[in-house]
Amino acid sequence: MASQDWLEKDFYAILGVSKDASEAEIKKVYRKLARENHPDSNPGDDKAEQRFKEISEAYSVLSDAEQRSEYDQIRAMAQGGPRFTAGGQGASGFEDIFGGMFGGGAPRGGPAGFGGGLFDGLFDGGMGPGGPGGYPRYREPTKGQDVQARITLDLATAVEGTTVSVDTASGKKVSAKIPAGVKDGQKVRLRGKGRPSPDGGKAGDVIITVGVPKHPVFAREDQNLRVVVPVTFQEASLGDTIEVPTLSGDIVKVKVPPGTQSGQVMRVRGRGVTSSQGLGDLLVEIRVAVPSHLSKTAKAHLDKLFETLPQENPRDDLIAKAKR
Repeated sequence: MASQDWLEKDFYAILGVSKDASEAEIKKVYRKLARENHPDSNPGDDKAEQRFKEISEAYSVLSDAEQRSEYDQIRAMAQGGPRFTAGGQGASGFEDIFGGMFGGGAPRGGPAGFGGGLFDGLFDGGMGPGGPGGYPRYREPTKGQDVQARITLDLATAVEGTTVSVDTASGKKVSAKIPAGVKDGQKVRLRGKGRPSPDGGKAGDVIITVGVPKHPVFAREDQNLRVVVPVTFQEASLGDTIEVPTLSGDIVKVKVPPGTQSGQVMRVRGRGVTSSQGLGDLLVEIRVAVPSHLSKTAKAHLDKLFETLPQENPRDDLIAKAKR
């Protein structure tokens, strides 16, 4: 770009910003105009291509604090004094007058203002080929880095949901709502609470990994909770109604039918996990507790009892199936 072009072009008007516009405002406006007029988005549109050149030239000067200051000085001098020409008899040329200001010749940035890595943060590879006509392809601003955090909740809290406080990249704490029914290893994302973008893009996120240790009594199976409940031989044989604990601490009564076997499961509706996927159940797994120590009297009574029972081998069916 010839130095005299700076006198003839109003870069502020080209971008549509005021002369006291901030660097962030200029950058924001330029991104919008660059996307709208980039040759990649307007193939074969000569007007859009020319407009892209103009806004890129304007941004290359106004985005650089030193060049913007020089540009403002030149424009101010031009408005208050005679108009300079590129050369003339009896007077120094424009390049002679401003040669010292720009180190001789045109201002930094090269022809059309596309030089020197001005677009490194906005385009791929500066002036490298990419779009139509050799223009660099526009690149969206980089998202800031995510911040990882970890919390541990007991099963009851995880099932009910809660609100926790976690640290952000700046060291400040933010509240995070943990949804009801969160699982071990599940991640909760707080958008925009991570590290800031290096080039004006969106901030990163805070990603919270939830840990839920195993419960000593209850095991989670998707939306259901399973509890193993011991019953006596008498309860399993003759049937009975037993008390079963729930995760909330309440007690529910469950009917054990006569002849219940170890491993048989009773279902208590609606006492499982509540989440966006629905409401689960409490699965009551029966385990027959066999006495480990019997007195001689008790053993004698059992022997008499067993003599009256059908003489069946409960393993016959298993052995038969294994031979098939």
